[in-house]
Amino acid sequence: MEEKKERPARRDNRRRQEDDGLVKKLIQVNRVSKTVKGGRNMRFAALVVVGDGKGSVGYGMGKSKEVPEAIEKATAQAKKNMRKVSLKGTSIPHTVTGVFGRGSVLMMPASEGTGVIAGGPVRAVMEAAGVKDVRTKSHGTSNPINCVKAAVYGLFGLMSPEDVALARGKSVEELTV
Repeated sequence: MEEKKERPARRDNRRRQEDDGLVKKLIQVNRVSKTVKGGRNMRFAALVVVGDGKGSVGYGMGKSKEVPEAIEKATAQAKKNMRKVSLKGTSIPHTVTGVFGRGSVLMMPASEGTGVIAGGPVRAVMEAAGVKDVRTKSHGTSNPINCVKAAVYGLFGLMSPEDVALARGKSVEELTV
């Protein structure tokens, strides 16, 4: 007797989540409204940070009438915005300040075993990027969007010794002397 093959499900095909090994952190869901002639239109805005835990990180924002859909849009945008970050072991190679708007985030390397010393939104960025030992201080604003953007821009500004040597046209040995 012939065996029946099970057909793949067609319904909800686009909503199926495949595990891609990425760390997804939901930072904030905010209810926003637009006032129109007929009243207020309510929507939800989501801020998500995505990383692979090995030195890649990105953030995204999504808006929709439903919370899950806003989170999906934000996650998709965060995946598109992912970039590689220079790491030194479990920490960052040097002190760096990320700035966005009025907010700035100072990030300092820490010795192994220190852990992530950071406030909420910045902590999520560090964990998603795979930074295990770092000290941070946020200045200027406590707005999660600006804190996340400042932290990510700071991480994108990190340079390994090899990158610095290449930019200066020297070898790594010449820099350390």
